[in-house]
Amino acid sequence: MPTGSDPELADQQRKHWQHTYAGHLRMYGHEPSAPAVHAAAVFAEAGAREVLELGAGHGRDALYFARTGLRVTATDISQSGLDQLQQDAEAQQLTGHLATVAHDARDPLPLAAQSVDGVFAHMLLCMALSTAEISALAGEVARVLRPGGTFVYTVRHTGDAHYGAGTAHGDDIFEHGGFAVHFFSRELVERLAQGWDLIEVHAFEEGGLPRRLWRITQRRPR
Repeated sequence: MPTGSDPELADQQRKHWQHTYAGHLRMYGHEPSAPAVHAAAVFAEAGAREVLELGAGHGRDALYFARTGLRVTATDISQSGLDQLQQDAEAQQLTGHLATVAHDARDPLPLAAQSVDGVFAHMLLCMALSTAEISALAGEVARVLRPGGTFVYTVRHTGDAHYGAGTAHGDDIFEHGGFAVHFFSRELVERLAQGWDLIEVHAFEEGGLPRRLWRITQRRPR
């Protein structure tokens, strides 16, 4: 099993996402994703006030969280995406509820321990990250969450039509159309939930292919 991503692939994907967001402004539209709507309800039920979004892109979900009254820290590897998010936050007068941070998911999270009530990541964990890097990121999420905090994330899984297609990079990572994806097995989901309360693994589809995903909700014990 690889201990880390191929540095060349990681750099290629960083540049690919930067060019993608720069060339396709607000490419995912303005409406929040269905997983974000679910996460906002979960956060509200838990009484969350401060949340972190990993891989926020141009911010359709981060803005939605801010509109519900949450204080949001939004991270992404693409400064182009974050610039669009900041512009929209200013236009919607949400800058008091939202902060953006350029961040590579392979690095430690730029937050203090036990500083947020919830973490959300829509398809960030299934980017071109090795299993070891995904595990390290899950550990960082556990570190920044307060006891009882909730982590909601989505990933494409091994039942997806693109699993096994395109260029194989090892460790269940396949590149198709310029995008490298780490397809999750159920065993990996269970491994990442060790030490957590696993609340739900919900299967759903998204997009025209369609992409097949799991939405995982898990909570840090109090």
